[in-house]
Amino acid sequence: MNDLLPDEAERWEAFEEIVRDWLRSYGYRPIRTPIVEPTALFVRGVGEHTDIVEKEMYSFEDRLNGEQLTLRPEGTAPCVRAVTEHNLLFGQPRRLYYSGPMFRHERPQKGRYRQFHQVGVEALGFAGPDVDAEHIIMCARLWDDLGLEDVTLEINSLGDATERAAHRAALIAYLEGHQDKLDEDGKRRLYTNPLRVLDTKNPALQAIVEAAPRLMDYLGEASLAHYEGVTALLREACVPYTLNTRLVRGLDYYNRTVFEWTTTRLGSQATFCAGGRYDSLIEQLGGKSAPACGFAMGMERVMLMWAEGMEAGPLVSPDVYVVHVGEQAGRLALRAAEQLRSAGLAVIYHCGGGNFKSQMKKADASGSAFAVIVGDDEAAAGEVSFKPLRGEGEQRRVPVDLLAPELAAVLYGDDA
Repeated sequence: MNDLLPDEAERWEAFEEIVRDWLRSYGYRPIRTPIVEPTALFVRGVGEHTDIVEKEMYSFEDRLNGEQLTLRPEGTAPCVRAVTEHNLLFGQPRRLYYSGPMFRHERPQKGRYRQFHQVGVEALGFAGPDVDAEHIIMCARLWDDLGLEDVTLEINSLGDATERAAHRAALIAYLEGHQDKLDEDGKRRLYTNPLRVLDTKNPALQAIVEAAPRLMDYLGEASLAHYEGVTALLREACVPYTLNTRLVRGLDYYNRTVFEWTTTRLGSQATFCAGGRYDSLIEQLGGKSAPACGFAMGMERVMLMWAEGMEAGPLVSPDVYVVHVGEQAGRLALRAAEQLRSAGLAVIYHCGGGNFKSQMKKADASGSAFAVIVGDDEAAAGEVSFKPLRGEGEQRRVPVDLLAPELAAVLYGDDA
């Protein structure tokens, strides 16, 4: 778990503003759920035999009532729980998004921490392939808005429950024939979650994985039609993709469409955004059966890619730094600072004393466009001076009540 210091935190805020505008442009609305949920929610929703539930969750017992609780490791199950609990799907589908910290006890690596942050998007109550495609297309738009390069889309279909059951039986039979070659992780998953064996990163198992039965070959007419509907819309939107028949995702609730966005710029853990369809989860968590689809991106991972090439230092600088020496000057300077803030300017009012020279050094270091200077002579006359700190321009002295419009006119021109 790590801290975000001011320079980096400003970049996060800038990124979050871009993301909020992007989500609004597609009609998605925010939802916020607690960081702590009952452990059973994730066991039922994510899957008892997933890595998240078996090895990665931060779970504990409430000392007051003995309830088993967990710091949320992902956002879809809490979102579905909230939608179901508050009956949000009554009479209409929902487009929702969330952002915030998640927690998994993973081995820390580049862009991946035990407290990490996600932006997640959920479309609840939509059955057709169009919303699956919308999610992928909107991702492509965000990568373009952020200027991300070297990103690749992989897509697959996991079919429906009966199709997965038939494939699962065939896959177990096949893997049993190679059991002596499986690593410990593969042997552990053989009967509990054999699909995840196909997602192994062990180079020694790649030949076995490549020859394994393909789920795509077990899909029925409806699942194939859904897949073709998604990919047709991707082609219409000119979003390139690759079919990866071994793509299964690590959460049990997925069906039909699954997808991952990957890059070579983040080391061995290449995925930075992923999602898919989860038509049974709402009913599984106690709601009335309804289709759903969603995805989530790792904010740390996307930020690493987006921030490459950015200059170090503050991303946001104040408009004005107010310098003052003298008791009467301090009072007038405070009044001037508040007037400037009322006019929409960002202002630092100097605190801590010091002479004009030391304060002007701090004003310059702040990155401010202007310094407002108030001494006892200016204060006695009810006036202040302002001086540009960047570029050309002379120091000017004006009545304090004219400072805000004068500075706004200089900063914003005819738009002031």
